[in-house]
Amino acid sequence: MRKKILDLLENNGRLTAKEIAIMLALPVDQVAKEIAAMEQEKIILRYHTLINWEKAGEEEVAALIDVKVIPQRDLGFDEIASRIYRYPEVKSVFLMSGGYDLSVLVQGKSLKEVASFVSQKLATLEHVQSTMTHFILKRYKQDGVIFEDQEADRRQALQP
Repeated sequence: MRKKILDLLENNGRLTAKEIAIMLALPVDQVAKEIAAMEQEKIILRYHTLINWEKAGEEEVAALIDVKVIPQRDLGFDEIASRIYRYPEVKSVFLMSGGYDLSVLVQGKSLKEVASFVSQKLATLEHVQSTMTHFILKRYKQDGVIFEDQEADRRQALQP
């Protein structure tokens, strides 16, 4: 039952316990208790709204930053990851396999703001060896949501 509730909420965080109960043919109070328990257990961390800021007319710059770090004895990558994710500019931090250790999603108002964060805050942290910044130029799909579907070409085909 929990998995089914989580699947529904992941696709639409605005669903009420009553709506979920109807969809799953369960009592409303049972669904409400499960949701409350999952919130208490930190299984459900937050209800999220995905916004297309470009369409809203707001400027935003995002970058994925690959970070190579020196893991700390007995702490591994957790301590440096913790220091990084506490910055307000940082939206996500992931431990990665491959050539870099961490992948950091950063958002700012301008390219200069993001670049300044990388050069003045991130790259200067102890145990950070190097960074590689990739600016996001356009979002096509995020969290399973397509931002703008490409319309089918409606031009009439010409034949010689």
